[in-house]
Amino acid sequence: MKFARRLWHRTLDLIPVTGFHFDRPLVLLQSDDWGRAGVRDQEGWEQLRSAGIALGERPYDFYSLETAEDLAALTALLSRHRDCSGRHPCLEMNFIVVNLDFAKMCADSVGQLHLLPLAEGLPQGWKRPNLIEGYRAGIGDGVFRAALHGTTHFCRSAVERNCAGDRERGKLLQTLWRAGTPYIHWRMPWIGYEYWDPEKPDGDRFLPAEQQQQLIGQTVRTFSKMFSTLPHSACAPGYRSNDDTHRAWSQHGISVAQNGPGGLVPPHFGRYDILHLFRTVELEPAVDPAFSVEACLGQAERCFECGVPAIVSVHSINFHSTLRNFRSRTLQFLDQFLTTLESRHADLLYLHDEDLHELVQRGSYKTPHGSAQVNVVQKKFTMAQLRQQRDA
Repeated sequence: MKFARRLWHRTLDLIPVTGFHFDRPLVLLQSDDWGRAGVRDQEGWEQLRSAGIALGERPYDFYSLETAEDLAALTALLSRHRDCSGRHPCLEMNFIVVNLDFAKMCADSVGQLHLLPLAEGLPQGWKRPNLIEGYRAGIGDGVFRAALHGTTHFCRSAVERNCAGDRERGKLLQTLWRAGTPYIHWRMPWIGYEYWDPEKPDGDRFLPAEQQQQLIGQTVRTFSKMFSTLPHSACAPGYRSNDDTHRAWSQHGISVAQNGPGGLVPPHFGRYDILHLFRTVELEPAVDPAFSVEACLGQAERCFECGVPAIVSVHSINFHSTLRNFRSRTLQFLDQFLTTLESRHADLLYLHDEDLHELVQRGSYKTPHGSAQVNVVQKKFTMAQLRQQRDA
């Protein structure tokens, strides 16, 4: 079975795919982990330290949750920028749509996971006034767009197994939960990602198709209650998705799959009529000690030279300010990045994922001011060819 899977993936790498290229510079902003709770606040931070967890070693020890003030600052920056059509940049926000209900779990001696939908608020002890309203206001203003990330970022079966079966790991989970923190991933990679269990045998780490189908169906329903609309774009937690994930996404109305960085891969349709997008610019100053705006600009210019959209990856941690002020520095860099691109390219266009999906099908997409026309060129390529170019 494992050999057959490897052979199938090698075959896919050699099958020609039609990629889409564009005669104008296109910029998309994609961002993961919105709505996902981390370390609650300074009080929660001190509670964890008192319990023996030495926080502060890596940036994700400071991952908390965005505030309404974080969203307002981001909205203000995006609203100052416009493309040649007069349109603002739009941040594609990939949402985790539930958090752990810590109050119920602490009262449950069995150690069962209890989930609290984001639409119903945040867990007990968490205070983020006007946060939900801030999401919706930014969406209404056209500077945010809600997309699907997952129900939980972690693999539930992996967490439940370790909570019940491993004393040391279970103790760590209980310590975190008592402080209102679900997990800190770099400290416990055995929790995996929603559709991927890292401690299963190689080749069996993705959840079975039926289980993924059920999870994605639940996630879409919860998403629709939060945003009063169905999602059309999705990014799997940890970028861990497979053919079963894509099939389930398609069956639930997802038409765009966001993939992680991996070279200059042009947008293209995969199976199930899903348009695959690959991130090409990493604007992640909160987690990259070597970050520079010039490097990001170089990545974007390379995209434009190749007729590929500059798809910017900027995770939500970059806009957090509760435990460490990542926000101010990120906004400064993002402002510089966008300002420079606008000054260099008079025909620059800001799109979101659904715009690009419409563009590759029709050669144009709707804007608040009418429609924008872009010449779309189709070229054949194989993933094996792109991999060779990247590694050359």
